[in-house]
Amino acid sequence: MKKIFNLLLCFFPFITLNAQINEIGVFLGGSNFVGDVGSTTYIAPEKLAFGVLYKWNKSPRHAYRFSYTQSTIAGNDKDSDETGRSNRGYSFENTVKELSAGLEFNFFDFNLHDYHTKVTPYIYSGLSYFLFDELHIEGGQTRKDKNSSSIAIPMTLGIKSNITPHFVIGAEVGARYTFTDNLDGSNPTNDNLKAFRFGNLNNNDWYVFSGITLTYTFGQKPCYCAE
Repeated sequence: MKKIFNLLLCFFPFITLNAQINEIGVFLGGSNFVGDVGSTTYIAPEKLAFGVLYKWNKSPRHAYRFSYTQSTIAGNDKDSDETGRSNRGYSFENTVKELSAGLEFNFFDFNLHDYHTKVTPYIYSGLSYFLFDELHIEGGQTRKDKNSSSIAIPMTLGIKSNITPHFVIGAEVGARYTFTDNLDGSNPTNDNLKAFRFGNLNNNDWYVFSGITLTYTFGQKPCYCAE
């Protein structure tokens, strides 16, 4: 009976401590935009993107993830393969500052208490809130209207590995489907500027972050029962 009691005492701290493995780190990569101005290539990073992230590993298969990422996004019709766009010649730049929270799911067990080298693909999704500038294009010139914000749904695919007992490196591509159609100035929300709207007004904009994550792991190890 005493052995069973000791086993239970050991088992419950294992659950608690196993849920307290944390990761904190950085993201560095590039961004690109997909909308009514510029190239329609989905993965073509051209502007620097950087950020910080935190993960709380609830189990070897999933973690709650929080991040802040910032980048300039840009589009230039001259980079488009579409004749209509390349002849039009519009261009823009905007700044995106994003807060994101959601769930990261590992395809294989990724137990940070086990220091052996592990590799797993993963996916991440949740909800993002971001700041940007409302724009419009007038006479071929991009003009800022006001500061604005919106939300987006991130859809990220990546692969990661623990390169040391306390460091995890990953490579990922994350597309964001936004709830705005005016990152590029094609659909200003101000009704006084509706004469400057163009493009497909039924499709919202996308932006994509592609890059490398490097995180440091910390937290207590689980309890291993003595014989």
